[in-house]
Amino acid sequence: MSPANLSVLVGKNFVCIKIVGRANFASSPDFKTLLNELAQKGYGHFILDLSDCVLMDSTFLGVLAGFGIKLNPHGAPAERGIELHNATARVSELLENLGAEHLFKATSGALQLPADVESCTPEPVNPTHEQITRTSLEAHQALMALNPDNVARFKDVTQFLAEDLKNLEKSC
Repeated sequence: MSPANLSVLVGKNFVCIKIVGRANFASSPDFKTLLNELAQKGYGHFILDLSDCVLMDSTFLGVLAGFGIKLNPHGAPAERGIELHNATARVSELLENLGAEHLFKATSGALQLPADVESCTPEPVNPTHEQITRTSLEAHQALMALNPDNVARFKDVTQFLAEDLKNLEKSC
């Protein structure tokens, strides 16, 4: 499965990331790296344009939820947070079912960005199998920590990923 395409615009106080295609486990390491690098540069307001995002799998949603928790561990001050712009009904439903919708502000309509934004091209991570496995494990653990109902959903997945990661680390 091909990963989603991530386009980035940065402004004075915010970042807009347009996600095109299938936001899945293959694009999750790049997405996680991008979010962490932008947060380290001081950005605290993220707008995710999901107009052309056809789906998000649980790994990508877990990375997103984990970042939402990291960005605002004690609640969202007005100047910090993540906006999900034009999320499909399916993505919104998944966030609700996983107990993660409260981490984000949902917006819709035409995206209004100031004129002084600059395009930023993220460096691809080209993740190894080990990096994809670790990212997926951490994403599912974040979803399980977020909502106790997710433990039953992802217990077997996280066990498999943890075993796979352990075997990958041994072979290196």
